[in-house]
Amino acid sequence: MTVEQILTGINNEDRQVPAAVGEKIPEIACLVDGIVERMRRGGRVFYIGAGTSGRLGVVDASEIPPTYGVKDKFIGLIAGGDKAIRNAVEAAEDNPDQGWKDILSFNPGQDDTVVGVAASGRTPYVIGAVRKARENGLLTGCITCNSGSELALASECPVEVVVGPEFVTGSTRMKSGTAQKLVLNMISTAVMIRLGHVKGNSMVDMQLTNRKLVDRGARMIMEETGLEDYELARELLLKYGSVRRAADFYLGGNVNED
Repeated sequence: MTVEQILTGINNEDRQVPAAVGEKIPEIACLVDGIVERMRRGGRVFYIGAGTSGRLGVVDASEIPPTYGVKDKFIGLIAGGDKAIRNAVEAAEDNPDQGWKDILSFNPGQDDTVVGVAASGRTPYVIGAVRKARENGLLTGCITCNSGSELALASECPVEVVVGPEFVTGSTRMKSGTAQKLVLNMISTAVMIRLGHVKGNSMVDMQLTNRKLVDRGARMIMEETGLEDYELARELLLKYGSVRRAADFYLGGNVNED
């Protein structure tokens, strides 16, 4: 195959993924509703996986604090620990007891949710964690790309996105990884919206971690309040620390402390 043929083949396979995810929106919604209910009571979400699946969970969880200003609510765990984010620790996924042990270090409670992420649906590290979580009264869900898997059977809210064979056989970082990334984005984004961390379609609680985000936040304040003075909007943003709080002050003189 020429390079162009290879790329076209990959792209043709990738086009199937959004449609496969779309078929599972009711299942994803069921999981989101359960998470929101528990998170309103102080619960958290644990994403747990191995290899590519684990890395995708860690990435999604790590992006919640800067995007929505919410800390320690989404926690990504990967077989083999943080070193496995950069370097494969393949045998770590074979221990069915270690996943729950990793979760136990966070003192889980019944308002927490465990979402197992495994393309095959048969990773012992993930299945063991989901089973123990369910036995202990936590809400359990999963994201897998095989139907009728052991992981799905262990979960209360399984999401099975069947994307078919990979362009390179067995390379589940491709279509399966893309499907998992899409579903993770949908879960965390929908939860944050339902919990009020988005107004309109703006990230009103985002952390001001760089100049680009400060500039974006100032412009959000201008749009939200009708304020035409960019420098004043920027000054209010830096003083109050978030778009929401700055806009609340400008519009009503009261700052929402939540």
